[in-house]
Amino acid sequence: MAKQTKQVAILGLGIFGSTLSETLSNYGVEVLAVDNDPTCVERIAEFVTRAVVADVTDKDQLLELGVDQFDYVVVSLSKHFEESVLCTMILKEFGVPNIIVKARTKRKSMILEKVGATQVINVEKDMAHRVAKRLLRRSIVDLIELDDEYSIVEIKAPNSWIGHTLRNLNVRTAYGMNIIGIRSKNQEKMNMDFLADYQVLPGDHFLVVAKTNEIEDWDYLTKD
Repeated sequence: MAKQTKQVAILGLGIFGSTLSETLSNYGVEVLAVDNDPTCVERIAEFVTRAVVADVTDKDQLLELGVDQFDYVVVSLSKHFEESVLCTMILKEFGVPNIIVKARTKRKSMILEKVGATQVINVEKDMAHRVAKRLLRRSIVDLIELDDEYSIVEIKAPNSWIGHTLRNLNVRTAYGMNIIGIRSKNQEKMNMDFLADYQVLPGDHFLVVAKTNEIEDWDYLTKD
């Protein structure tokens, strides 16, 4: 029988693991939250599908919890590197297809990838990159990643677009953007029903689908 909802196991319930557990649960994801500290488990128990006190480096305990059946497992043990390595190796042995591990340094990231992590994240480094990108933004108002390649992005109309029609701008070919909505100045509602002859006005915002890297590069190079 096909799974009705995405299931994620989160091993380690510090600030990152707990916040991730609660956030995913709020979006309807089935979350198994595991830590060896009863206090951490008790704190998150009301928010997740299941919260358990267990040793995440104990293969038998993980098997008993059914962690080997999960498509996604997050290892949030960056303060205990040896435990992170051992846990990652066990998950790799189980054949878990997506093993996301939290690490603090590039060297540790390399080791974790060698022993089986499919993705390694550095929370502080990743957040620094995100903040830097936000500070560099010119036309991008908001960006929501759809996957590893594409995002839905709200952009302000650059000065060079004003007075031109969408047909003449041909933004799909010129910039790789697919416009799906327009919001005029001082209007809260996004207009999804527009024509190619729409003429861009000062203060217009556009909702577009585009490759994340390409639109970020476009935004950084925009001069107006």
